[in-house]
Amino acid sequence: MANPSRPVALVTGASSGIGVELAREAAKDGYDVVLVARRRDPMQALATELNTAGAEITVISADLGKAGGAAALMEIVKSRGLEIDALINNAGLGDNAPFAEADPERISSMLQVNIVALTELTRLVLPGMVARRRGRVMLVASTAGFVPGPRMAVYYATKAYVLSFGQAIAYELRGTGVTVTTLCPGATATEFAGTAGAGDVPLFNGIFPVMQAADVARIGYKGFKTGRPLIITGMINKMMAISGRLSPAFMAVRIAGRMNSKH
Repeated sequence: MANPSRPVALVTGASSGIGVELAREAAKDGYDVVLVARRRDPMQALATELNTAGAEITVISADLGKAGGAAALMEIVKSRGLEIDALINNAGLGDNAPFAEADPERISSMLQVNIVALTELTRLVLPGMVARRRGRVMLVASTAGFVPGPRMAVYYATKAYVLSFGQAIAYELRGTGVTVTTLCPGATATEFAGTAGAGDVPLFNGIFPVMQAADVARIGYKGFKTGRPLIITGMINKMMAISGRLSPAFMAVRIAGRMNSKH
């Protein structure tokens, strides 16, 4: 049970990568933390680590890739008497394949986790925050959200949704005491590339530097804490995001396709 004198942060995708590092940042900042992911064992190890720093940790194994996953998760949170002061929507899935050859189940899971669960969790948590006139939400998008992405078409499109959604609701919530921060990392050294089948493409194994998850989380959390609406991590990623928006569409698509290609 969380300490009533400490705020509570809920972090999805908290079994590896950026999610683990964001959970560490939140615990270090004085939050008790609810860790959410499918894999329990990595979260239990993280909980032991964070407990030593004085944070109360709740571990919830949940599959946000299933319909109704967000609502089921919040029922568990409610049953444990937890009030969420900060929501970090970090869970995400990717895939690397031509769309016509992609696994339909993987596509459905990406849409469910990256868009549906993220949206539903945010909607379930926001009314309480607005009523209390305090709260913070982070949506983890990607620099992929700034351009179309051949071979990762659905993933890029889901991140474009997160980017648009986050900026829109950040504007809506002005003056409420609740902030929404959309975090846009570029290529990051996590399990993501391997599980998405993109570990050997130029985006992750090419001319551009790959950031460390701890650096992405540190930069993102600093902006999250101050309520910045949009954060792109790293100067090269900022340049790529801006150039993607300013370049002719055919050129941006071609470049993204080459960065995602295994050939």
